[in-house]
Amino acid sequence: MSERRTGVLTGLAAYGLWGLFPLYFPLLEPAGGVEIVAHRIVWSLLFVALLLTVLRGWAAVRRAAADRRTLLILAGAAVLITGNWLTFVIAVNAGHVVETSLGYFINPLVSVLLGVCFLGERLRRLQWVAVGTAAVAVAILTVEYGRPPWIAILLAGTFATYGLLKKLVRVDAAPGLFLETLLLVGPALVVLVVLQARGGGSLGEAGAGHVLLLASSGIATAVPLLLFAASTRRIPLSTVGLLQYVTPLMQLAIGVFVNGEPMPPARLAGFVVVWVALAIFTVDSLRATRSSRRALPEPAPAGL
Repeated sequence: MSERRTGVLTGLAAYGLWGLFPLYFPLLEPAGGVEIVAHRIVWSLLFVALLLTVLRGWAAVRRAAADRRTLLILAGAAVLITGNWLTFVIAVNAGHVVETSLGYFINPLVSVLLGVCFLGERLRRLQWVAVGTAAVAVAILTVEYGRPPWIAILLAGTFATYGLLKKLVRVDAAPGLFLETLLLVGPALVVLVVLQARGGGSLGEAGAGHVLLLASSGIATAVPLLLFAASTRRIPLSTVGLLQYVTPLMQLAIGVFVNGEPMPPARLAGFVVVWVALAIFTVDSLRATRSSRRALPEPAPAGL
C-alpha cells in the first residue's frame, strides 16, 4: 500500500504541476513563444545533465545514443514535443487556455486511434463508441468556434504521436529527455542568438528576475516528467489513465475562472460530449483491466 500511495501522490503531483502551466508561462513574458520554447530546451538540457550526474545515469544515455534506431526515433519525438510546447505556450499566452484543455481531454482517444493505425491494435466496441462520440464533440465545437479547434487538435495530435514514438524505444525519462533536448539545443541556441541580435529577445530587457524565470523552465519541464515516471513504476496504468484528467480539468478551471475565458452554452455542450466519450472510454478500460486480471492463472505455490 505504501508503494501504491507513493505512486498516486507522485502521479497527482506530476499532473498537478502540468495543470498549473497556464499560470506559469505568462510569467515568462515579455518573451514570445518561440523564445520561451528555445529557453525551455536549453535549460532542460542543463538541468537534466546535472540530474544525470547526481544520479549516475550517464550509462543509460550512452546506451541509447549508441543505437541508431533509438536516436532516429528520439529525433522525431524531439520535433513533435517541440511543436507541442510551442503550440501550448503560444495558445496559453494568447488567452486560449480552455482550448488547450480540450486538447488534453481528447489526447487519450487520439492515442487509441494511433494504436489502431500504426500498431495494429484492435478497438473494442465501447472504444469505437467513445471515439465516435469524441468526433461528434469536435463537430459541435467546430460549429461553435466557427473553425475546427486547431489548437486542441494540434496539441492532442503532437502529444499522442510523441507518446507513440516513445513507446517504440526503451529509454527512461531522464536519459530520453536529455537526448531529445541535446538534438534540439543547436537550433534553440541559434534562435536565441538571432532574436537577441535583432532586438527581439528579452534577455537583458526585463531584469535578473526574468532571466531566473526563463532558467526555471528547465526545472518546470523535467520535474513533472520524472514524477510521472516514478508514478508509472508504482501504480497500474489504469490508475495513471484516471489521474491524467487532473491536468485538463485544472487547465479548464484556470481558463474559465482565473482568466475569464467565455464558456457559452454551445461550447459547454461540446465539452460535455467530450466528457461522455471519456467516461465511456474509462469504464471500458477499467472493465478490460479487471477481465485481464481475472484471466491470469493463479500463481504456483512457492517451491514448485
